[in-house]
Amino acid sequence: MPYKKGDRVALVHTTDPYTDLTPGDEGTVCRYDANLSQLSVNWDSGSKLSMLLDDGDEVRPA
Repeated sequence: MPYKKGDRVALVHTTDPYTDLTPGDEGTVCRYDANLSQLSVNWDSGSKLSMLLDDGDEVRPA
């Protein structure tokens, strides 16, 4: 799915064992790199964790 800056997303799953994000947390897309399948998100919680969509991270539209 192509993402664009300003899109709102909600976390479905992340493979990062060190994040405090939980499924359902929401954030705003700040950048999407289609070549890397990397989605940079400013999470409402203050986290800046990027989603690696080819490595098991998953978001949905919020």
